Amino acid sequence: TSFGEISQMRDVICNTSPLQYLYQIGFLHLLPTLFGRIQVPTAVAAEMTAGRRRKLFLPKLDELSWVEIRSVHDRALLPLVTSLGKGEKEVLALGLETEAPLLVLDDRSGRRYASAAGLEVTGTLGVLLLAKERHVLDSVRPMLDRLQELRFRLSAGIRQAVLDAADERD
Repeated sequence: TSFGEISQMRDVICNTSPLQYLYQIGFLHLLPTLFGRIQVPTAVAAEMTAGRRRKLFLPKLDELSWVEIRSVHDRALLPLVTSLGKGEKEVLALGLETEAPLLVLDDRSGRRYASAAGLEVTGTLGVLLLAKERHVLDSVRPMLDRLQELRFRLSAGIRQAVLDAADERD
């Protein structure tokens, strides 16, 4: 993804994982800072509510003025992609209903489907890199450390690639 092309006027559709992890490391504010409004499918909002009921540390989306919860209009796609969760399916479906969106999605399968459909995708790590590029963050290294403490899936190779992209050496 060429982050220089991402404008704040673009429709950005976010899945559960980036919202969860950015919130848990105390950097959820990066989403509205970088993108303005964020669209969240109803299934993702429901996953957040269910997680809070289980006492997980998750944001209350209805209290965030920059979040717009959206319903999928064309539900025909949803049953076709059986390997994804409801949230990922709805992020993809909303992406297909939206002109030139950016999907914020960590799930590997979901990212593959999105790319195959011609949709632009980034994830939690891409958000951190964009924040560093735009001088909103001084360093991504502490964020990577915090994500790993939370059991965010981050291989040594991906960690190094992110640090290299951020011009930070491990």
